[in-house]
Amino acid sequence: MTDTVRNTLLFAVVFGLIILSGFFQGWNNAMFILNMGLISAIMALGVNLQWGFAGLFNVGVMGFVALGGLAAVLVGMPATPGAFAAGGPGVILALLLGAATVVAAVFTMRRMAPGRNRGLAITAVLIVGFFAFRGILDPSVELIESVNPAQTGYLGGLNPGTDETYKQNGWIMLIAWPVGGLLAAGAAWLIGKVALGLRSDYLAIATLGIAEIIIAILKNEDWLTRGVKNVVGIPRPVPYEIDLQNSAAFVDRAASMGFDPVEGSTILVKILYAILFTIVLLIILWLSHRALNSPWGRMLRAIRDNEIAAEAMGKDVTKRHLQVFILGSAVCGIAGAMMTTLDSQLTPGTYQPLRFTFLIWVMVIVGGSGSNLGAILGGFLIWFLWVQVEPIGLFAMNILTSGMAEDSALRAHLIESAAQMRLLTMGLIMILVLRFSPRGLIPEK
Repeated sequence: MTDTVRNTLLFAVVFGLIILSGFFQGWNNAMFILNMGLISAIMALGVNLQWGFAGLFNVGVMGFVALGGLAAVLVGMPATPGAFAAGGPGVILALLLGAATVVAAVFTMRRMAPGRNRGLAITAVLIVGFFAFRGILDPSVELIESVNPAQTGYLGGLNPGTDETYKQNGWIMLIAWPVGGLLAAGAAWLIGKVALGLRSDYLAIATLGIAEIIIAILKNEDWLTRGVKNVVGIPRPVPYEIDLQNSAAFVDRAASMGFDPVEGSTILVKILYAILFTIVLLIILWLSHRALNSPWGRMLRAIRDNEIAAEAMGKDVTKRHLQVFILGSAVCGIAGAMMTTLDSQLTPGTYQPLRFTFLIWVMVIVGGSGSNLGAILGGFLIWFLWVQVEPIGLFAMNILTSGMAEDSALRAHLIESAAQMRLLTMGLIMILVLRFSPRGLIPEK
């Protein structure tokens, strides 16, 4: 069997499972799995750029995904009336002062000779700058958060519409996706400048810690994201279900196809999302494939396989690592903006680095590290299993315990443990793949 036939069969099996779920669980559920599978595949491509191409162990994936979600809010939501006038200039001044403090500390470190005096001078600059920064920022933040705190309490975004009309500008979300990539890329540049010189295990710890910091900021800085109160009603680049249901032409078309207007409108919206997400996935796949087979991509793989030899040949290892770290993080940021658009809300509390970063890494490893097609296959397969394993496990437990008494403690324990089938299945899949196909289902050539 050739590689092409084998890969085609693998994708056919995965998409066949999604279609099968549509027949048994409804097409709404199948389209949800497909859309989240597309987003997961994009995230897996971003991680594959970093790990599969360059061997960078980034465990802060959710931090960059969260920044993409932040971009969806900053671009898609309307400005809160009166919020910027109340505290916006103070926030901008405080942020500029904070950046100036960092610059002054770096300048002091470079200009002064090493020693006790330099340490004291840098400490003084940072302490004075910090108190000045907080002295300006805190009052400004309080003013912003006091503006209609029940419904807004934050600055809002750049959508030109008002509270009544901003959802009509759903096209702006197509701009938010690349903006999410740029925001994540900017953060990756800052992180890379600090952390890329670390050994792989320390890099993993650093990126995980930085991801936690990013998510903590999104949870606590209400003036920016409303914190745990969440931002809801983010506009979408596809029609709203209620508008479709109010269209006589759509109702007639749905009835002719045997669909209820409510169900038909939901499915159509998800199909339109799937088309948009597929276009983005294909563009990123094409760019990744071109990069992989370019001299730049071959150099990255040479660095991954033997950094010392590549450096001896005159290659700037740190610079190349920084480049691919930024690119992979940008892809994750785009996926984060897409996911927030699909949900129509930003919920910082749902970004759990250890849980979802682990899931994306499983996708890359199972699909095939260093293989773009493998990352995409892993994204669809692992997401499908993540969604379906728990209900399948509950169904199996109900059958297994059907002969037990209703008040049986063992029966109750087995049924309750079905929720743990997800993690058990992920671990089992990892073991099987690493045992029988250690390079993944679609290995790198």
